[in-house]
Amino acid sequence: MALLPILRYPDPRLHTVAALVSRVDDRIRKLIKDMADTMYAAPGVGLAATQVDIHRRVIIVDISETRDQLNVFINPEITARSGAADCEEGCLSVPGIFEKVKRAERIKLRALDAHGRSFELAAAGMLAVCIQHEIDHLEGKVFVEYLSRLKQQRILAKFKKQQRRVM
Repeated sequence: MALLPILRYPDPRLHTVAALVSRVDDRIRKLIKDMADTMYAAPGVGLAATQVDIHRRVIIVDISETRDQLNVFINPEITARSGAADCEEGCLSVPGIFEKVKRAERIKLRALDAHGRSFELAAAGMLAVCIQHEIDHLEGKVFVEYLSRLKQQRILAKFKKQQRRVM
């Protein structure tokens, strides 16, 4: 079991746009396993490679109660969005902060699985929200950036204060 360090907001590396995965090989499969170990230990329901300072287009999501239904998306691309959902979100890179964010209620996406096979998926509800949240990380965006400027400033001040206490 390899636990990877999770970048914490406002780390500037969280704003790095992830590169496409050109080949799904054993290195990518090891990354997926390490990401899963990290996500489950945190505990969380989703993780993007960007959050562990590996800037490749890989995300994982498991919203199951039993924590045994890992979804792997390599080079995910949302092809359709519909509806609107106002869901409370949290993030392993922004621990302790939970805020409502407006997202599409339903999405369709195309991605590669852990074996490099292409697939399409229609997702709704919590799964759709989690996938959108994680894809945002691949684009260098953190969920707090959807919030008002005032909320963003308060969250930033809180995390900077925590960083000063650690130093």
